[in-house]
Amino acid sequence: MLLAIDVGNTNIVLGLFKEDVLVKDFRIGTKKDRTADEYGILFKTLFLVEKIDESAINDIIISSVVPPMQNMLNELSLKYFKKAPIFIEPGIKTGIQILYDNPKEVGADRIVNAVAAYTKCRRSCIVVDFGTATTFDCISEKGEYLGGVISPGMVISSEALFAKASKLPKVEFAKPPRVIGKNSVNSIQSGIFYGYVGLIDEIVGRIKKEMLTNPFVIATGGLSALIAPETKSIEEVDEYLTLKGLKILYDKNKA
Repeated sequence: MLLAIDVGNTNIVLGLFKEDVLVKDFRIGTKKDRTADEYGILFKTLFLVEKIDESAINDIIISSVVPPMQNMLNELSLKYFKKAPIFIEPGIKTGIQILYDNPKEVGADRIVNAVAAYTKCRRSCIVVDFGTATTFDCISEKGEYLGGVISPGMVISSEALFAKASKLPKVEFAKPPRVIGKNSVNSIQSGIFYGYVGLIDEIVGRIKKEMLTNPFVIATGGLSALIAPETKSIEEVDEYLTLKGLKILYDKNKA
């Protein structure tokens, strides 16, 4: 089996692939100060609970946007799984041309998403990833990574609102019963929820005008299933897009 690890600023997502099939996935919180031993025990416990034979893991591939964790992830892989991991980093084979001013600036997760989306669509596409940041990644008809957009994620925006407006309560992320809120909770939910619906549609519309094509729009990330149904622009939600991209890149680089 292949263990694919996607390390974000908020969550770490683990995926276990048996050949081309994702057989199990896990989501845990990202804690930058945890040691390799702490994560190793946590991973092994998850596998034990799900009755997964960790000895069947024959390779590990990692995408991380948290550079301080790279040495820890390498130690974790070697110590607990006896495998040297493949990291998504400059020099890895991606199969796509990156047309960024400085390709090294593009986050590993954005490259992985672009590869997965183009492999899936085989046409121009836009990936909207609802993570710590909400990102838009643009891929041409030829499979070139054109660039994209980065905006604050829903959690970041909400936490800033709660921190700076002391009278406003913290609320759960949910679609409110109506746009015009009748209480503080629904009013905040409306502003966050419909604000991001509008942000997605407006940015995607402007991207399409610049791309001069009709790109397929696919969403991923933890909050994608909540927001996507209310937008006019998102055509598909694939919560496993990043893990699938890691599997594709593993196949390109395993030799």
